[in-house]
Amino acid sequence: MLSFGWWTTGRDQAAIDLFEAVCNAIADRTIPGKISYVFSSKEPGESEFSDRLMGEARDLGIPLFSLSALRFRPEFRKQNREAWRQAYHSKVLEGIKGLSAQVVVLAGYMWVVSPKICRKFQIINLHPAVPGGPTGTWQEVIWQLLDQRADETGAMMHLVTPELDRGPAVTYYHFSIQGGTWDPLWRQFEDEVQRLGIEEIKRSFGESQPLFAAIRREGVKRELPLVVQTLRSLAIREISIKNSQVYDRTGDKLAKPYDLTDAIEESIMVTTA
Repeated sequence: MLSFGWWTTGRDQAAIDLFEAVCNAIADRTIPGKISYVFSSKEPGESEFSDRLMGEARDLGIPLFSLSALRFRPEFRKQNREAWRQAYHSKVLEGIKGLSAQVVVLAGYMWVVSPKICRKFQIINLHPAVPGGPTGTWQEVIWQLLDQRADETGAMMHLVTPELDRGPAVTYYHFSIQGGTWDPLWRQFEDEVQRLGIEEIKRSFGESQPLFAAIRREGVKRELPLVVQTLRSLAIREISIKNSQVYDRTGDKLAKPYDLTDAIEESIMVTTA
C-alpha cells in the first residue's frame, strides 16, 4: 500500500476540500493507499481552516505534526529568507522523524521547500498550467493565457525541485478554451482590450472578467480530480517515481507526462450526473 505524506498550510476551504476528497477516495478504495501523516505549517489557533483540517486528521487517526512558519524566527526570515527556509525545514524534519511516506504531496502548502527537502523526498505539487505552460500563481497563469490568446489550458502535478514550478511533470490534464461557448467570451475580451487595454482590464475587472472567470471555473472543476487520479495512478502502479524520474507500469521511463484527461472528464461526468 502506497503511503503519502500530506503537507499543507490549510489556509482556506479549498485545502479542506482537497484533503476530504483524497480521504474519501482512500476510504472507497479509489486510491488503494493511505495518508501516513499530516504536516501543517500552521499551529493550533492560527486559523479556522487549519484547525479544522488538523481536527479532521486527528479524527481519522492520522499522525499529525504542526510547526508555525509565520512564528518561526520571523526576524531571521526578513533578513535571509533562504537561510530561514533551510532552518525551518530542518525543524520540520526533526518533527516528522519516524513518520515515513513514499510520496509527499504539497496540498495547499504555501512555503517554498528547502533544497534539502527536495533531495530527501519524492514530492509532488499541483501547478495550474499544462506542462511547458505559464509559471506563477493561478491568477498570473490565466492572465498569461489571455495575453497569448492560448488555445488550451489545464493543470499538472509535478515533481518539486529547487527550481520553482520547473520540476518534471508527472501527470496532467488539458481542455480547449477556443471554439463553441468560448468564442463569445473571447470576442468580448478582444473588444475590452481595444477599448481599455489589458492593464485597465486587470484593474477594473480583475478575476471577474468573464473569460478569466470561465477559465478559472473550468480549471477548478478538474483540479481535485487531478490530485485524486494522480494518487490513484501512483497507488495502483500505473506510474511510479524513482530518483526524480517518472516510469510506467513496465518500468520504462515515461517520454512525456501521464495524460489523465479522459479519467478526469469521466469523473466529472459521474459527479455531475
